[in-house]
Amino acid sequence: MNTSIEQLSLVMKNLIIFLLLSITSLTSAQELIKVEGKYVYHAPENCSVEQAKQTALTRAKIQALADAFGTIVSQTNSTRISTQNGNSNTDFLSIGSSDVKGEWIETIGNPEYKIEYKESLLVVIVKVKGKARELTTQKTDISVHLLKNGTEDKFEDKTYRNGDELYLSFQTPTDGYIAVYLVDEQPKAYCLLPYRGQTNGIFKVSANKRYVFFSKKITDINERHLVDEYIMTCSGESEHNQVYVVFSPEPFSKANDNNLSSALPRELDYDDFLRWLSKVKRIDTKLNTVMIPITLTK
Repeated sequence: MNTSIEQLSLVMKNLIIFLLLSITSLTSAQELIKVEGKYVYHAPENCSVEQAKQTALTRAKIQALADAFGTIVSQTNSTRISTQNGNSNTDFLSIGSSDVKGEWIETIGNPEYKIEYKESLLVVIVKVKGKARELTTQKTDISVHLLKNGTEDKFEDKTYRNGDELYLSFQTPTDGYIAVYLVDEQPKAYCLLPYRGQTNGIFKVSANKRYVFFSKKITDINERHLVDEYIMTCSGESEHNQVYVVFSPEPFSKANDNNLSSALPRELDYDDFLRWLSKVKRIDTKLNTVMIPITLTK
């Protein structure tokens, strides 16, 4: 009897040690660290200052993540990221954040920009600080396409003119929840999804189903009364906006926003949007965010 009790006690001790080690490992993986990055972007001739600043900032963040957490060596669509002697070298002909082993959670302060012209070409130098964490699990592989004046994926585009229709096609291999925001130059964040007529603050999607948002024709007949359709407008000669698609297998609620105009989606300040996004990222390690830059012209 004593032998059996001792064996049981030993098993319980080992189980407790295993659980403590697992919790410690999980806590370590979720810990946020401060990171900082710098990038010098030599813009092409047809690139505006705002576009160049946006590209430089994105690449500075990726560089900071690569330096802090390392990279996955890859060469896809002329993209190459490698690490040697603890230093990362990045070839940014095209870039995907899936190549780095970290995730940007929030920006500390404002990025510092320096604008120069060398031989008549625009050069943007940016420094950025933020909080990030190591990626220990793979994000859900979602399919996201912004569409212009058509609901098939062949209409994918990132440039819009006054009067163009905006649609978004989406598919996920798992059940989950989605929110979509558009950020303009004011800057304001507009909630495109969930729709204005929804009052629960969440939008559930099913696995292996292709969705086309912002189209009443494609939506199930019982849900068409909820759908908001969007026509793009540009107040100046050109604008540079961003569309954020946020997805998670776990439920989350949209940001707290306001209905200030019947002609526009619900809105909130850009800083409040960033605070909301940072908060849900901290809580949900499975959250996947896709940012798509778009250009509007008259």
